[in-house]
Amino acid sequence: MKAAITFAFLSLAFCYASVAYADSFGSGGNTFDVEFVTIGNPGNAADTIDGAPNVSGAQFFGSVAETFRMGKYEISEDMINKANAQSAADGDPLGITPSTLGPNKPAGAVNWFEVVQFVNWLNTSTGSTEAYKFSGSTFELWQPADAGYNPNNLYRNSLAKYFLPSADESYKAAFYDPTSGGYFSHATGSNSVPTAVASGTEAETAVWGQPTSPGPADVMLAGGLSPYGTMGQNGNISEWEETEKDLVNDSASILTHRGLRGGSWRDITSTAMRSNFRSSSHPQGGGSTFGFRVASILESSADFDQDGDKDGTDFLAWQLGLGITSGATKAQGDADNNGTVDAADLAI
Repeated sequence: MKAAITFAFLSLAFCYASVAYADSFGSGGNTFDVEFVTIGNPGNAADTIDGAPNVSGAQFFGSVAETFRMGKYEISEDMINKANAQSAADGDPLGITPSTLGPNKPAGAVNWFEVVQFVNWLNTSTGSTEAYKFSGSTFELWQPADAGYNPNNLYRNSLAKYFLPSADESYKAAFYDPTSGGYFSHATGSNSVPTAVASGTEAETAVWGQPTSPGPADVMLAGGLSPYGTMGQNGNISEWEETEKDLVNDSASILTHRGLRGGSWRDITSTAMRSNFRSSSHPQGGGSTFGFRVASILESSADFDQDGDKDGTDFLAWQLGLGITSGATKAQGDADNNGTVDAADLAI
């Protein structure tokens, strides 16, 4: 009997570690979920081997100080359309105009300003602070007098829950290997070029080398997963970064380019999918191959199984994770998001 119970506990722990959690937005017929995976291993080193971008000098990417959450999938047309409908019903319409290829296709043809306004709506519609500052329709930098001002990033308010991934956050979620502490050259957990497919979820595949029509794959059929469990960071649709081309978020000008990563379904070579490739466009650019995903902070919480309460099941998750000293996930009992499971997490 003891062996059977131990096996059941170990099975439960494995299940927790593999689960991605979704946040809900909107209401009624406008409800939609965004699924997130936890990007742990805070304070990891940057990629000094293959990370130099092709557009902005010898800067290396991937080091992120905090644990955070990354959208498992790209934002879809359906999510944008429901946010448009809900915001209009609430009297403050977003008016974003994505591509019209299908509800589960990634929201293409969106410019950077539309993207960050969608992110702002994710925040305000759930009671959080706007991530990005606008005066009317004009994008501005956060100022020292503003609550949540961060002198190291004048674009993002530090009090916001949801945000557009930075160059480093995007890079880490795509290419970092939490097992070895190194990096892969492709976002499929491999140094080999992903096999080109039109759609699917097979390991080490990506949606590239495809004709313009019928367009990218559905966001949940966009190829193999990264080591952290994100899909489509290689191919399908190029993803906007929060970060400026020159990596310093200090200009609100419409002429200042923002970064793009990952390549799209239309790329006829694999070059754009490699980790050392980074492109950019001006923020009003809304090319058909431009889309995005969102990221989120990981809030302190002891609801390890994400069922809305804290009970014996959560205590069991903490107990099973007790003693992990690096890379622990929320599901393993890491309530304070520092990568370890200890007495501090039990106190929370």
